[in-house]
Amino acid sequence: MTDGPAARAAALRAELRQHDYRYYVLNDPSVPDAEYDRLMRALRALEAAHPELITPDSPTQRVAGAPSEAFGEVVHRIPMLSLDNAFSAEDVAAFDRRIHERLGVEGELDYVAEPKLDGLAISVIYRDGALEQAATRGDGVTGEDVTANVRTVRRVPHRLSGRAPSLLEARGEVFMPLKGFERMNARARERGEKVFVNPRNAAAGSLRQLDPAITAARPLDAFFYGLGVLEGEPLPDGQARLLERLRALGLPVSPDVRRVRGVAGCLEYYRDIGALRGALPYQIDGVVYKVNSRADQERLGFVSRAPRWAIAHKFPAEEAVTVVRGIEFNVGRTGALTPIARLEPVFVGGVTVSNVTLHNIDEVHHKDVRVGDTVIVRRAGDVIPELVSVVLEKRPMNPRRPSEPASPEVQLPASCPVCGSRVLRAEGEAVARCTGGFTCRAQRQEALRHFASRRALDIEGLGDKVVEQLVEHELVRSPADLYALTTEQLAGLERMGEKSAANLVAAIGASRETTLPRLLYGLGIPDVGEATALALARHFGTLEALMAADEAQIQQVEDVGPVVAAEVAAFFASKDHRNVIKVLRDKGVRWPDMPKAPGEAATGTLAGKTFVLTGTLATMTREEAAEALAARGAKVAGSVSKKTSYVVAGSEAGSKLARARELGVRVLDEDELRALLRG
Repeated sequence: MTDGPAARAAALRAELRQHDYRYYVLNDPSVPDAEYDRLMRALRALEAAHPELITPDSPTQRVAGAPSEAFGEVVHRIPMLSLDNAFSAEDVAAFDRRIHERLGVEGELDYVAEPKLDGLAISVIYRDGALEQAATRGDGVTGEDVTANVRTVRRVPHRLSGRAPSLLEARGEVFMPLKGFERMNARARERGEKVFVNPRNAAAGSLRQLDPAITAARPLDAFFYGLGVLEGEPLPDGQARLLERLRALGLPVSPDVRRVRGVAGCLEYYRDIGALRGALPYQIDGVVYKVNSRADQERLGFVSRAPRWAIAHKFPAEEAVTVVRGIEFNVGRTGALTPIARLEPVFVGGVTVSNVTLHNIDEVHHKDVRVGDTVIVRRAGDVIPELVSVVLEKRPMNPRRPSEPASPEVQLPASCPVCGSRVLRAEGEAVARCTGGFTCRAQRQEALRHFASRRALDIEGLGDKVVEQLVEHELVRSPADLYALTTEQLAGLERMGEKSAANLVAAIGASRETTLPRLLYGLGIPDVGEATALALARHFGTLEALMAADEAQIQQVEDVGPVVAAEVAAFFASKDHRNVIKVLRDKGVRWPDMPKAPGEAATGTLAGKTFVLTGTLATMTREEAAEALAARGAKVAGSVSKKTSYVVAGSEAGSKLARARELGVRVLDEDELRALLRG
């Protein structure tokens, strides 16, 4: 043995211990899970190659964490172990193969597959059916007594249902549902308080409050999935029966548990849960497979820190570490300046991320992001890249003044980076805007892209590159100018031949026949999305009536508040906007009035019903579906509530589908929607 492996092992152990302390004790991790897993795999590989380096206190030999001195200690009668990880289908196959070899059996085995919750592991003890004690996992042997706090978690019963055993120790996870997490952080921002980085930290921090009243005010939930001690009744013969028994006793169990067969069944479950991940009401970072048979579990036994009969199959990393190479400001169609961090490209959540929005200058200052910083990046909901936090320990410092950062704090530009116009930020608003209007090339480009988008006027072939050239060559200054373009003008653009130009002219011509909701959405009125555009069109019936309305009248539209009403009134008070609408009419753009006049009661086969649309429909656009529903008297809303009658879910449905399930709102697929429309 050389000093090299020993020194490397010692360094890895020290780094992992520091990460464990920050994650489990401070609830303030400095690296994403993927980086921690990478370090753990490196240490395991090193110890496997040099067994003499293994120490009893190595992170590979025990469960991470330490009990806080602020809470009483609880010694677990049976240690609370963690799980080994699988990162690929090959790892799962190897896990299955090891089990077959140890059991000496052939054929496919039964497993129980469960979502791997991203929360805080707990143990709860019920004596004669009454909740006696609750504890965190801690270091696996000794945890923290959090009984008073767990009693405030509404889904954890104070007394078990039915005929309870004389002693039951159930094990599970306390977590924070995503909706509750978002609401809690929103309220904290309003009060100027610290916000939590993610739901896991929020759950851990909430459960480990010294004042149970604070815990009670936090939206915590729990699922149970394991057993420590059971006295007074026989042990269930397998994991599936155990979950049934826990559920019968009134303990919450994940509804997404499934009994599967063999490796193929495990991997099918992994794919299914992965597809649903963005719609689940709670955060998960993988799935867990457990051998179903208790007899087989007992034969397989444990290694030092994990059972041999279970494994966690983790999803591709949602978080990764990278470096900020620059911070720029993009200008949107309403003039809003959005800071964008240009990153050293990093692979996270299945894609390569090189840019991430920082939303507004307050967000930049709150997170203190600077050029050259090492940062943690997450793909929120598997879709939108998000900069989570700065790793301050790795911030470059000024070589001449070591106590100062090398890069200065990012400041809001005084003038637009595109047109040079003055940048203004209204008092009380987070967003700063360029004052250049349509004289700003960036605003014109974004406004034209929006006007031509599929959910607005739907002009096929008018892509980003064409829009950029039209603006650059001063061929189009407003959406109305699109209807004066000729084939000759378009054919002169780069990569645009005669045929493509003719097709685009035809597509622009076809867009002259539109609807009032599409037009209102396409005009780009601030804060007016598809649902609001439809609500305005249905309420006023005609564009003339809407243009003549004042703020108070606009605010009478359902789901339109004072901010949106002010934006709509200001938009139509503008002479420039009124002139654009006049030219659109002059160029032949037509839209029928909505069938429902102002103040008239809704009629039709679906009158009185409220629908919410989510996901992608196969045979119609969401706009077409909304218009068809409105024509039959239904209301189409933008969010799900207890008043929602139906949620129509297409492919890739997101959080609205999860909210519908949570509230028990009936969910329709596309065939059921079409049947309703026919009826």
